[in-house]
Amino acid sequence: MPRQSPRKRTTVVSKTEIKTEAPTPSTNGAARAVKKTTTKRKVEAVVEDEGEEEEQDVKAETKAATTTTATKKRKTTAKAKPEDAMPLAPRTAVASLQKAMHIGAHVSSAGGVQNSVTNAVHIGANAFALFLKSQRKWANPPLAPEAVQAFHACTKQHGWAVDKHCVPHGSYLVNLAAAERAKADQAYDAFLDDLRRCEQLGIRLYNFHPGNTNGEARAEAVGRIAAQLNKAHKATSTVVTVLENMAGQGNVVGSTWEDLRDIIALVEDKSRVGVCIDTCHAFAAGYDLRSPEAFRDTVGRFNDVVGAGYLRAFHINDSKAPLGSHRDLHANIGTGFLGLRAFHNVVNHDAFAGLPMVLETPIDRKGPDGKTVEDKQVWADEIKLLESLVGMDPEGEEFQALEKKLQAQGASERNKIQEQVDRKAAQDAKKGTRGKAAKGKKGKKKAESDEESELD
Repeated sequence: MPRQSPRKRTTVVSKTEIKTEAPTPSTNGAARAVKKTTTKRKVEAVVEDEGEEEEQDVKAETKAATTTTATKKRKTTAKAKPEDAMPLAPRTAVASLQKAMHIGAHVSSAGGVQNSVTNAVHIGANAFALFLKSQRKWANPPLAPEAVQAFHACTKQHGWAVDKHCVPHGSYLVNLAAAERAKADQAYDAFLDDLRRCEQLGIRLYNFHPGNTNGEARAEAVGRIAAQLNKAHKATSTVVTVLENMAGQGNVVGSTWEDLRDIIALVEDKSRVGVCIDTCHAFAAGYDLRSPEAFRDTVGRFNDVVGAGYLRAFHINDSKAPLGSHRDLHANIGTGFLGLRAFHNVVNHDAFAGLPMVLETPIDRKGPDGKTVEDKQVWADEIKLLESLVGMDPEGEEFQALEKKLQAQGASERNKIQEQVDRKAAQDAKKGTRGKAAKGKKGKKKAESDEESELD
């Protein structure tokens, strides 16, 4: 049976029958114990860290006396990974949906890139993202030939078109906008290494964060990003480098459609560059997706400014923070400020059919012992939820009841973040008022001084 989640959960499916294909159980081999680790993005506030996981050593078998009786009992600390268990959800046959929406999540590649394929199958995904190496360190060993072969074998076994529906995520350490030569070279080398790994695996799309100005002129930072891309494109031959839009925190490049347009304009080979829209980032940056009218306006602006032909993928995340807050806080689908209607708009938009849509929603849950664990059933349920929205009537009772239920689940978190946003806005307003007052006093004193000088 599928693993039970720490809290009661009901998998939601559409009233329309969805045909599914039963996936083959994971072939990761012997069960291994893993140590779960998490990290914070330098730029983003909430992210699931699917970086390298350390395997625990299996305790040596206690030496026993020679016996001719039954099989010996072996002592071990290893526990079966969720990915080695029965799949949490079957993969939906995309052809059975009214629109060909390929929905999945950012899965772990711990133990070898081939494991990302079985981990995606495990949650019923039809698209997936992964890290091609540890995103927490610069130096990484090359892909093992056996891992590359196993990746190809797994994708063939499960019918994955990895050239279309696999979108690796770049390292958070890489900043292609870096001005300092040593840092720029280090970033480029790590970036190029990932592109070459993609080519080894037959992957055509590679998603990355554009970069950070570090306080320097934005136009110059945009130029450096494009120059690094041009250099990397000439050193490789097939991978499309996919710019991710950002939430607008600090000096990060890419929070506006204009930023993305300006980078693309300087890329020499336009066939080698694209865009991945993160729904949470877009909303935080001020692009509304909630009502049909707002959705059409945001998509229309993207098409006019960047160009519809450059859209290559989605990161599907709700937002714990309100519109235009510039806070990158991912929420589970339907529980945040974006709400279920926004995602109904996305998965029912004809122009988005065929694009990979990757969940990066929170899956950390408190276990019975109080420790935080990853509950991948969350992704399995959210994939089925999003698929059920395809063709669903947003004015119908089924949708309305589901929307109300999910909004209630996220109410306390939305209220908490809204209070934080309101407090900060009030503080900023006070600072602005004090600044204006101080400036006014200085101006008044200067005027009085100038007047006294004239009288003298």
